[in-house]
Amino acid sequence: MLEQLDPDVLEKIQSYGIEFGIALIKVILIFVIGRILISYIMKGIKKAFKKSELDVSLASFLTSFLRFVFYIALVLVIAQSIDIKIAALLGVLGAAGLAIGLALQGSLSNFAGGILILITKPFKVDDIIEAQGHMGVVEKIDILHTHLRTFDNQLIIIPNGGLANSSVKNATAKDTRRAELNVGVAYGSDLQKVREIILGVLSKDDRINPDPEPVVKFTNFGDSSLDLSVRVWTSTDNLWPVYFDNMEAINNEFVKQNIEIPFPQRDIHMRTK
Repeated sequence: MLEQLDPDVLEKIQSYGIEFGIALIKVILIFVIGRILISYIMKGIKKAFKKSELDVSLASFLTSFLRFVFYIALVLVIAQSIDIKIAALLGVLGAAGLAIGLALQGSLSNFAGGILILITKPFKVDDIIEAQGHMGVVEKIDILHTHLRTFDNQLIIIPNGGLANSSVKNATAKDTRRAELNVGVAYGSDLQKVREIILGVLSKDDRINPDPEPVVKFTNFGDSSLDLSVRVWTSTDNLWPVYFDNMEAINNEFVKQNIEIPFPQRDIHMRTK
């Protein structure tokens, strides 16, 4: 059938076939060589990230992002090698990127927030934070979301966009914390004796820091009690054990020392005609 074709047509087909074959071989060679180079570069980048002790989540994101950029560059090199106009290709990619960006505005905001969180590190995995109306332990920080586990074991997924632009209370950022115990005793109690009892209880707990020293202050005339604020400093890990253990110990010591612990009460006056 090829013998019946016009010689000029046949020559053009052969010419196009040779050109296509050469272009295909060129594309394959550039792709293979480029892929090998990218592989070596990425290994070097991973080693550099590991030595710099970069956050695992941020290192993972940057690795993926740089690999994507390198492959885009490889595609452009391949396109140029087979005489595809890069300007036109970049225009198409730019238009596509703009359309995708408009469609994913919220996700891009979360993406930028994730980058800020991973770089500035206002909190890290295992920190206890309060943000966006939720409090819990940080389980995972993704590029788009932060995963928070509440104390009753619920999972809260917070978008990073809002998280990066709002106040965050980090309860575990510091090594020490102040525990505040509110204690009430009955009206008529000897406050000096009460203060000595409380300080005696606190002195038995080695978890409480001696500096700053514990403080017991009278704070308020309550409806049914004289209110005292007990403030002690301890390590962040011991905050709640110190609070609960000493509240119980103070109560037990009050019972031993006959210090009355008040309860709500009302005085009723009866009038007769």
